[in-house]
Amino acid sequence: MATKNKTITFFTPKTTSGNGAILIDAGISAGFPSPADDFKETRISLDDELITNKDATFFAKVSGQSMIGAGLDDNDLLVIDRSLEPENNKIAVCFLEGEFTVKRLRVEGDTVWLQPENPDYPVIKITEETDLVIWGIVTSVIKKV
Repeated sequence: MATKNKTITFFTPKTTSGNGAILIDAGISAGFPSPADDFKETRISLDDELITNKDATFFAKVSGQSMIGAGLDDNDLLVIDRSLEPENNKIAVCFLEGEFTVKRLRVEGDTVWLQPENPDYPVIKITEETDLVIWGIVTSVIKKV
């Protein structure tokens, strides 16, 4: 199930009762191949690897190019933890003036900015009049290749 917004699509992945995917515990060589007989096979759950607080964690897909400098590209899958405290330099999913957006938090004293990671997009200074909710902190990004 997906909920679409202009910049982020939230969704709930299908749950499974399986044991996770197979992890090849030998390291994958980017140089010369090694014999396939030398690897050990175990199972790994990405939930266990990427999620600390399951009740406060959500997934969303990026839409747009404002965070490409941080490695967040169009259609990347974000892992967002709502239990984490917002801090300077963290990447946050924010509800800004009725729209979801993802930006880097810049905090100096009592002043907060939402910093894109693409020079084609403006920095957003937060004022008392700004309607802003810091919805959650991005903890991981999953990319398709």
